[in-house]
Amino acid sequence: MRFEKSTRAYERWLRRHIVLVNEDLDLKHTHMAEGIFPFFRATFYRWAATWSDLCPDLAAAPTVLAIGDLHVENFGTWCDADGRLIWGVNDFDEAYPLPYTNDLLRLATSAHLASAHLAISMKDACEAILAGYGAALDSGGEPFVLEEKHAWLHEAATGHLRDPVAFWDRIGGLQPISNGVPKTARKALARMLPERDLDFGIFHRSAGMGSLGRQRFVAVANWRGGKVAREAKALAPSACIFATRGRGSAIHYADIIAHAIRVPDPFVRVYDRWIVRRLAPHCTRVELDALPKVRDEKRLLYAMGFETANIHLGTAKARKRIAGDLARRKPGWLPNAVHTMAKAVQADWQAWCKR
Repeated sequence: MRFEKSTRAYERWLRRHIVLVNEDLDLKHTHMAEGIFPFFRATFYRWAATWSDLCPDLAAAPTVLAIGDLHVENFGTWCDADGRLIWGVNDFDEAYPLPYTNDLLRLATSAHLASAHLAISMKDACEAILAGYGAALDSGGEPFVLEEKHAWLHEAATGHLRDPVAFWDRIGGLQPISNGVPKTARKALARMLPERDLDFGIFHRSAGMGSLGRQRFVAVANWRGGKVAREAKALAPSACIFATRGRGSAIHYADIIAHAIRVPDPFVRVYDRWIVRRLAPHCTRVELDALPKVRDEKRLLYAMGFETANIHLGTAKARKRIAGDLARRKPGWLPNAVHTMAKAVQADWQAWCKR
């Protein structure tokens, strides 16, 4: 199927499950033409429909509850129940049972396509991701607590764009919404605020790339001397169901974060098809533009590979099956697959730009 036709079909399918904000969807279409990396982030539905045909050997690998839409900007920080800063994958909208190779291939492909932000070679990126992934499998995994350990990652993840004044200025610029907020979203936001019966305003937020077009509502309240914010984002079934013409509408967000080797975010909850989270300067995604100019990219991708294994280890008996499959794979399997998928993404992006 041609890419444009595939996009229209996916958006029709998505409208059967959630309400789409047309203005944000138009914005997404515009961003898709601005660069191949934002295009890649915006089009997981296309990846889900094509990758197994293009890389059949990888598609035969053992299945785990996978992240699905993994990429180098799908990592962020949050504060745990003890106030510690944690780093890891922070978006599981497309979580679905998939071969473990999907997440590794998508992460490595994203590093290759983000060449405007990352200087590391494809070969080195693949080596770093696989080394981190293998180390986590060998050790049984470990969350990234940015306190006494991982000082380098703490520095990389807490750049100048996380300045509290700038953060709350951006929140203050959101568009207020007076009506049209679903009762379920309003209730979900109220339940996540720090006190009951706290007065709050609700605002519209446009964010993300793959999820751009979905309803996002932000509750902002003044609480004990400062502002607090919570976001409710509409959840839909994974695009993998659309891609395989499968049935059902199960959402795996809560399952994957509950079973992974992970320090939970106490302010992330799934309520009635909404994912609700705290918004704060250090509780958000880490964008590549926010990373320090001087950084060890190989070390960063090693950590991303390690964290990917932390998620996969949440699947029962996955460790032994994955290790056995990796041991059987020929050297160069990941760079070769990245080359195949990057070429396919490039062709789709060029077709979209000509549109």
